[in-house]
Parts: sequence; structure tokens; C-alpha cells
Amino acid sequence: MADPLLELQRRLQHHFSDVSLLTRALTHRSFSIDHYERLEFLGDSVLNLAVSDLLYARLASLPEGDLSRVRANLVKQETLHQLAVGLGLPDVIKLGEGEFRSGGQKRPSILADALEAIIGGVYLDAGFAVAQALVHRLFKAVEINPQMEAISKDPKTELQEWLQGRKMKLPAYTVVGTIGAAHKQSFDVECEISELHLAERGIGGSRRAAEQAAAAAMLQTLKTKKTL
Repeated sequence: MADPLLELQRRLQHHFSDVSLLTRALTHRSFSIDHYERLEFLGDSVLNLAVSDLLYARLASLPEGDLSRVRANLVKQETLHQLAVGLGLPDVIKLGEGEFRSGGQKRPSILADALEAIIGGVYLDAGFAVAQALVHRLFKAVEINPQMEAISKDPKTELQEWLQGRKMKLPAYTVVGTIGAAHKQSFDVECEISELHLAERGIGGSRRAAEQAAAAAMLQTLKTKKTL
């Protein structure tokens, strides 16, 4: 019987020098304390830079704000979930018994996070150029065109564009706590705009969802203060 990790590496077109990175990237916090969240944090940044580079080359006529909106559509949970399913991650993700029984192996937030963790793992294993090449391969079959700019903005993108339009630094998102059992955990995230001395928090079933909730709360604060 074929080794599932070897098969996954074949699909990724990257064979890990340190396979423990791949193992960790596939491990949910409900399964082990040695889980994927730190790799996910790293992979999120690598993914955004690699996708930004891809869009900068492909959509040379689009201004900064529209590029940000297209990127948001490419790195959102739904897109990453579809890519993760295509790689077969539901069959190899490691979950605790409770999370597995509740269908965690099919949960979009878990699979999207695991894919980001894999990207982070590839970055640590072989450097940015190799991780960037992986991202480009993953998005090769994803439609990328200027029309994506018309899709509605999510709160994080809207907040980012508002700040960029005023030449201000991007907000800082920090996980300040987790709530509940490992298989039903929620994240508490703070969104801070240091230049305005503002901070708001949001809670969600994944780090990504909590960041969106915190960004939405920040947008509401800006509207209340008549800043937005």
C-alpha cells in the first residue's frame, strides 16, 4: 500500500528533506500539542506574497486597490478549501477523536489552514522560491482575471484598502486567546490600528474567521467615529 505522505508529496511536486514539517502541517491541535498553527501563521504570509507576485505579473494594468481585492478572492477560505480537497488533504489530516467525529476532516476552515501550514512547511524546508513555485502550481487552474475585482470585499480587504488610501500602516492581527474544547474551539483575535490608537476584537471558529470578525468590528468603530 502506498505511503499517504509520499503520495501527497508527489501531488505537491515537493519531497520534504524534513518530513516532520509535513507531518506537523497535517496535525490539528485536537490531535497533538505539536500542531500546525505556527506553520499556518508563516504560510499565510508566504501565500500572500506569492499570490501578490503572481497578480503583479498577470494583471499589470490593475491599480493597487483592485489587486488587493483580487488577491483576497484567491486566498479566501473557500478557494483554499477547494485546493486542499484537490490535494487529498481530507484523507491525511490528523484530528482528535472528537473533531473527527464532528466531521473536521471535511471542515473548510481546517483544510484551508492545513494548506497554509503546508506552504509554510515548504518555505522552511526549501526556501521562498520553492514555496512560491508551489503556490503558482496550486493556482495554475484557478481562474484569475480583472473581473474578480467586482466581487464584494470582505472586511479585512475593505479595512486594508481604507488604510492604504490614507497612507497608513496595515492593521496588526493578534490571537489573544482561545475558547472551548480543542474540537470545538473558537479564536479571539484583536485587530489594532496603532496610528489611530484603536483596537477591536472578534471571535470565530478559525483564526481566519476571527480576523474577519475583528476587522468588521473595526470598520464599525470607524463608521461610528465618522472616520470611515
